[in-house]
Formats: sequence, C-alpha cells, structure tokens
Amino acid sequence: MANKEYSIEQEQVARFAKAMGHPARIAILQFLARQRTCYFGDIHMELPIAKATVSQHLKELKDAGLIQGEVETPKVKYCINRENWRLAKALFAEFFNDCACKKESCCK
Repeated sequence: MANKEYSIEQEQVARFAKAMGHPARIAILQFLARQRTCYFGDIHMELPIAKATVSQHLKELKDAGLIQGEVETPKVKYCINRENWRLAKALFAEFFNDCACKKESCCK
C-alpha cells in the first residue's frame, strides 16, 4: 500500500474549516473582522454566546491561527490574524474554484 500524504494546503484548509465549524466561531470571526482595531473587552457581551463557552471558541480560533490575542488584565485583546485571514481566503477560494464542471450541474 502506497504512503499517501496530504498537502500542506489540504492540511491548512482542513484546520481552518474545523475551526470555523461552529456558528459561535463564525459569529466571533464576523464580529472581530468588523473591528477597525483589536477588540478590548468581553466578547460574550457583544454576541449571543455564554461566557463559559467563549474562551473555548476563542482558543480554537487562536490555535488555528485565525485570530490573535493577548491577555491584558482585566481584559483580553483579540483581533483577526490578517496574514492567516488572507491565507484562508486564498485557500478557500482556490478550493471552491477547483471544480472541473463549470455547468450548473454535472450530474444531469
């Protein structure tokens, strides 16, 4: 059996997709993407997300590299990781544009 490995791009798209795989994380990303500067404050006050689960979602997004943050007592500063945001945009665009069938439906 041949040893087949996934490409770096496939691994990265999967990691970004996994991190974005929850509506709360999408809401966090949308909120942070609309900010002109890093956000200082409690994100749970801005979104319909329980405070107890916010940190889990922020950690997953940070681990995936989609956001960056620093603890600054008593608040935390979070913002979109612009470099990885651009990378995710490019990788997803390439992924979704990589379809040989250009018709509306190839199964007809």
